[in-house]
Amino acid sequence: MSPGFVLQKIRERRLIAIVRGVSPDDVGPVAEALLAGGIDCLELALDHSREDGVDRTLASIRALDRAFGSRLLLGAGTVLSADEAVSAADAGARYIISPNTDEAVIAATKALGLVSMPGALTPSEAVRAHACGADIVKLFPAGQFGPAYLRALRSPLPHLLFSAVGGVDEKNAADFLRAGACCLGLGGKLVSLPAIASKNFDALTQSARLCREAVDAFEREESAE
Repeated sequence: MSPGFVLQKIRERRLIAIVRGVSPDDVGPVAEALLAGGIDCLELALDHSREDGVDRTLASIRALDRAFGSRLLLGAGTVLSADEAVSAADAGARYIISPNTDEAVIAATKALGLVSMPGALTPSEAVRAHACGADIVKLFPAGQFGPAYLRALRSPLPHLLFSAVGGVDEKNAADFLRAGACCLGLGGKLVSLPAIASKNFDALTQSARLCREAVDAFEREESAE
């Protein structure tokens, strides 16, 4: 997949499910559940909480890439080094997401032909991320500052693409899109670890549908204007 295709797909689909802390045994059913709910862009967050966590996450990316192929658009999240970006690309990730702006990670991502989504919060950080080559600037943590902050941030920076991540759910998804987010990252409220632990994958499908319905309603509203 070309980076242009991947970027277009992300912007069209608008929703990225953040899969964090999910065991390799459960990642397949989780992906199936999210697909059934209408979300096909998945960010698998590299697990830095345990010694083998990154390797386990990379194994999950490989497994999903083999099992689902083009049905899923896979990315790697919480990528904190250039080496991790390379490993994620080898595993099948098509976009690289970080909580911070790291020039080396962005440079490695672009050299690999992948889409770069580093994290930023302030105008200075957002401009720096863009100057380093970011395709989309990840506003994080968006939920703590709200859609009004994103709208204010975009006022002098309308040429930047922003995603909203952190505290985003079906209740405020449309508000962040109205504020100018090109896509949204949804984590624990969507990919519920308690639901996964109890094998209640239907709950994930229902949550995904609610998020998709919120986006669809926004797009109908937008097209009517």
